[in-house]
Amino acid sequence: MNSTTIDRGAYVVRLGSWYIQRALAEPIRRQVFCVEQKVPETEEWDAWDVRSVHAIAFDAQGTAVGTGRLKPDRMIGRMAVQKGHRQVGVGGLILQALLEEARRKGFFEISLNAQTVVQGFYGHYGFVAVGPEFLESGIKHVLMKKSLR
Repeated sequence: MNSTTIDRGAYVVRLGSWYIQRALAEPIRRQVFCVEQKVPETEEWDAWDVRSVHAIAFDAQGTAVGTGRLKPDRMIGRMAVQKGHRQVGVGGLILQALLEEARRKGFFEISLNAQTVVQGFYGHYGFVAVGPEFLESGIKHVLMKKSLR
């Protein structure tokens, strides 16, 4: 996949393969998930990375501040935003870019495993919780789905 850029004003989101995005996505995910949330490194990195489309959000200075991925099994995941860039819309821009990519790929439905503390964030974008809460890496999650029709 070639890299695609989506300009959203103060932030720019670039989509690309793991080979293109890895050097920028890894440090963000390591900081947010492994350092802040104590997810073991062995659980953070998986075979889905090389098969997924990755989004990177850049601030006005060109610094990578957020990331997320769209897996070929129609799941969004690994959404992470650096401290200092949270609560200003970066996560929403990443999510919207991944949803646009899912539509471009012809997906009719998309799902994600949301940490329960940010379930409302995903609800704002039309995701609906399905099923009970569960633990993933010791963190409470819920499966959420959204129709793209």
